Amino acid sequence: MIFLEPAVTPLSKPTRRPDNPRFSSGPCTKHKGWSLAALDGALLGRNHRQADTKGRIAAALKQTRSLLGLPEDYRVALVPASDTGAVEMALWNLLGPRGVDVLAWEAFSADWVTDIVDELKLTDVRVLKAPFGELPDLAQVDCDRDVVFAWNGTTSGVRVPNADWIAADREGLTICDGTSAVFAQDMDWSKLDVTTYSWQKVLGGEAQHGMLILSPRAVERLEAYTPPWPLPKLFRLAKNGKLMESVFEGATINTPSLLCIEDYLVALSFVERIGGLDGAMARADANARTIADWVANTPWVDFLAVDPATRSNTSICLKVVDPEVGALSADDRAAFAKRIAKRLEKEGVAFDVASYRSAPPGLRIWTGATVEHADVEALLPWLDWAFACEKEALTGAA
Repeated sequence: MIFLEPAVTPLSKPTRRPDNPRFSSGPCTKHKGWSLAALDGALLGRNHRQADTKGRIAAALKQTRSLLGLPEDYRVALVPASDTGAVEMALWNLLGPRGVDVLAWEAFSADWVTDIVDELKLTDVRVLKAPFGELPDLAQVDCDRDVVFAWNGTTSGVRVPNADWIAADREGLTICDGTSAVFAQDMDWSKLDVTTYSWQKVLGGEAQHGMLILSPRAVERLEAYTPPWPLPKLFRLAKNGKLMESVFEGATINTPSLLCIEDYLVALSFVERIGGLDGAMARADANARTIADWVANTPWVDFLAVDPATRSNTSICLKVVDPEVGALSADDRAAFAKRIAKRLEKEGVAFDVASYRSAPPGLRIWTGATVEHADVEALLPWLDWAFACEKEALTGAA
């Protein structure tokens, strides 16, 4: 058995609790003041293709465009199957005419590698990989090829710092999984040809509905290129060589949840109330900065993200760096981190903060715009307390 230092006395249990202990990275918490009563206007029991319901969807698309500041010639659509469905639609419709550079540095970006290499079976593919906590070398990306990447790695807490590495005069398309970045991070739309996200991340909306944003260059590809593989109905965006414009005007590919659409409109109204996109980004930045200040003064914990310039302001991934815990086996280190998360959940102060199942062991705390800053402040002493309790249990067992 490994020799450990004598047990230390745990910190006193904090007395202040977060009003909202929901720090899950998806589905993420609703904004403060949300209630089911806000959905009373939902057009339940109505056909999704008639004028009133299409009008609600069109209103959501219009408000999305306005809040995000999208260029006038960009198109926005509501599509099935959350962010995953939106990314899949882009990959299956658009890839093939050019070589592909795909960036992978965490769980979901690795999934896109699997799709491109194993499912679409494209052969001219360069996979630019990096371990959890790091980014691939962005200088190696060839923007005359199609580029597939996540703006923010939800499972690693690592994001691209900006879009400067994307060439303005590129020949290829950029396909960006933006699900934990849109409405939280400053995204240069001129550099993004396809962007996807889901309501259940930064906006705290409901799952199973995705958003697809296309540049004119992406539309041009859709109309000029027919993939050699069959496209399921749920993926089809073009017909007879023309974009299905109705999908970008309020029609949907399949039946959406009208209740969820109403909830999305409520979430967009929340963003307007907090100062629009700038306000939403500022809230996420303030939450993340508070955790960064705590990490800087807390010796047992550090960010999984190696470079401060690439740290996410939404999905904060932390690792335990205490030397005694570090001396444990990999399985025991993982179990230690899980016990911290379980202790916090048992106390009712933080739910769902264990790291993603395939990520390095640690904690993952969502700090997007729907999370109140006061709740982040209240959480931090509980993290210290839970660590101290588990450390005492560990040293006592030794």
